[in-house]
Amino acid sequence: MQYGFLRCAAVSPALRVADCEYNARAVIAAMQQAEADGVRLLCLPELCLTGYTCSDLFLQQTLYEGAETALKQILEASCGLNLVVLVGLPVQLGGKLYNCAAVVCGGRLLGLVPKTHLPNYAEFYEKRHFVPGPRAARTVCLAGQEVPFGTDLLFTCRQMPDFVLGIEVCEDLWAPVPPSCRHALAGATVIANLSASDETVGKAAYRQELVCGQSARLLCGYLYADAGHGESTTDMTFAAHNLIAENGTLLAQTEPFGTGKAMTEIDVGRMRQERLRNTTFEPEDAGYTTVPFDLTVTETPLSRTFSPTPFVPDTTDARSERCELILRIQAEGLAKRMEHTHAACGVIGISGGLDSCLALLAAVRACKVLGRSPQDIVAITMPCFGTTKRTRSNAEILCDALGVQFREINITNTVQSHFADIGQDDKTYDVTYENCQARVRTLELMDYANKNGGFVIGTGDLSELALGWATYNGDHMSMYGVNAGIPKTLVRHIVRYVADTCTSEELRDVLLDILDTPVSPELLPAAEDGTIAQQTEKLVGPYELHDFYLYYVLRCGFGPAKIYHIAQAAFGGKYTADVLLYWLRNFYRRFFAQQFKRSCLPDGPKVGSVTLSPRGDWRMPSDACNTLWMRELETLQ
Repeated sequence: MQYGFLRCAAVSPALRVADCEYNARAVIAAMQQAEADGVRLLCLPELCLTGYTCSDLFLQQTLYEGAETALKQILEASCGLNLVVLVGLPVQLGGKLYNCAAVVCGGRLLGLVPKTHLPNYAEFYEKRHFVPGPRAARTVCLAGQEVPFGTDLLFTCRQMPDFVLGIEVCEDLWAPVPPSCRHALAGATVIANLSASDETVGKAAYRQELVCGQSARLLCGYLYADAGHGESTTDMTFAAHNLIAENGTLLAQTEPFGTGKAMTEIDVGRMRQERLRNTTFEPEDAGYTTVPFDLTVTETPLSRTFSPTPFVPDTTDARSERCELILRIQAEGLAKRMEHTHAACGVIGISGGLDSCLALLAAVRACKVLGRSPQDIVAITMPCFGTTKRTRSNAEILCDALGVQFREINITNTVQSHFADIGQDDKTYDVTYENCQARVRTLELMDYANKNGGFVIGTGDLSELALGWATYNGDHMSMYGVNAGIPKTLVRHIVRYVADTCTSEELRDVLLDILDTPVSPELLPAAEDGTIAQQTEKLVGPYELHDFYLYYVLRCGFGPAKIYHIAQAAFGGKYTADVLLYWLRNFYRRFFAQQFKRSCLPDGPKVGSVTLSPRGDWRMPSDACNTLWMRELETLQ
């Protein structure tokens, strides 16, 4: 339960139709196993104390009385267990029968939530036995306890305020406006569905779409526990297809006719953060009754996985689709800007590195969109003190393979002249030494563009913007930044995608060598053997870590302690905890200190859910203090 992670399980115990005593033992065994597994919320199927397929036996007093007796046994067994359990049973009240979910915790019956929508079509005929439940809660007596009864009930954990539970039953999810919509707007961060959905061809995929879609729409965690082995097979079979989703992502499921046990952790803290940033999610809790309960807070070892590259899709097909879409977004954005400005040409500083390579690929595509020749792109290499033969050669080969104009402007004399103007020692390799070169390069690009009726295309990426790894008014500045929304880890995959899909062997070979070249601004003299001496990731840290941190800071709004916690789960086999913490501190230090560079960014297209444009997703004072964040990091020593 630490850091907002709630371990949940959707389980389908094997049962016997109408044998409530047997079913109670199966439920108790599932509860005890859940406790041993560290589960804090256990959802069981619809009518699991009797079986969903009892048919007209539901009208027998003996059956629903047997279900109440079984519930008493479950309540007794729940004493001393640190979890909430949802059990399905028929409940007779006021001469009518309701299909209910009983909420059990620590010997208490917290409430009864009746089913709202009763299917009475095809193989279903629930209205023959049950009536829909009322929305407004009233107090009823069951199993020797007085409890609230109604659909508009929420259950809140005192020790974990972000854990607010809402419940619906099976068909409720299939309705045009499921009760879970109201529950979520009233504050439920977790929706549990007790279901008895029979299995037919194609239904499992549709069921999964419903669960994932509802969790995305409601910004919530969603548990779905399905009936399974033991239900009558007279006319139907039940496959125990259990699912757990979070904000549109399927976290766990059981294969139909499989084990019947899905278990993972839902991040209720993230659900709160998602709702905080979503202004169309407008709370409405009128008419709801809230029932508090207690759980002992325990550490939750994470069983769910976290991708070390959250910006990069896991599968090859998904990555290819993502890369192609981003290239199209870049090309369309740049094409519009070239068209609007009546640019005679686009000017790019080409270094032989990854970022300028991607910008050039996007620029060539933009020309194709406009029906113009790639010769309308001018790529300029500007060698100076740190330029290596490898990068200079790759820049020229790349331009030749793409058919763009290639120019060389050696800036060494200009930079040395500038050093003389300001009294800079050319043997002092400080920030002035480096930034002078970056600013001279930008000066050359801007003036060349002016002279030729063009404009400068920026090459800096999202990761560099986050870390401030750019020279202010140097490579920081352009007239359109096509890479501004793309993190470094994704830049690599886009260039790789082009290499894998292009038909030119020359282009493929040079792209692969660029991918194999260490990331460097090449602002310090090369090593004696002519290789790159200044490697970015040795100075600012691994980009895969910074991109991971960036995603969870901006996209999820997590604090340092939680990010550190999940980073250990994502990178535990690759980086030690000390290394993760060292670079996390470095990230926060640079992120706060370098906002002034982001406050005056050039235009550029948004390509994903995370961007740092001051006109788009991220607005931050340039002089904001990082004290609170750094103090939290100190507690992680």
